[in-house]
Amino acid sequence: MLFILKEANVQLNKIFPKTKQKSAKRVGRGGKRGTFSGRGVKGQKSRSNTHLRPNYRDFVKKLPKRRGFKFKSLSGKRKVINLDIINKEFASGEIVSPEIILKKGLASGFGGRAPEIKILGDGEIKKKLTIKNCLVSASAREKIEKAGGNIS
Repeated sequence: MLFILKEANVQLNKIFPKTKQKSAKRVGRGGKRGTFSGRGVKGQKSRSNTHLRPNYRDFVKKLPKRRGFKFKSLSGKRKVINLDIINKEFASGEIVSPEIILKKGLASGFGGRAPEIKILGDGEIKKKLTIKNCLVSASAREKIEKAGGNIS
């Protein structure tokens, strides 16, 4: 704050601020700013002590509300592998199981668990393989058994 001196000798009772302290304008008490006090007529903004709705609340209200909505975990999803990939990745006489498929990186697991695997008959298989704990389509079953493999 800037101060001005009235006289040459400096005394505390002679010092005063350069700008006068101005009190806030009190509206709504008659006179020039009576009645609506510059707030307009009616509505939320014209009321005293109003709390306007935050912007994010409109977004929340637009979200769909459904009874019984639950997060569906990724662990329930079934992974699909074709015969041509199995023929390329596995040697003859090997066992094909979800755990081994997970170790070889052919499918991704969830939480360290092996996913449910289904083998489809796309492609050819020429190796004798043993398939365990996997779902197998009818065409894949036929091709595996024709190549000399078995499904358990």
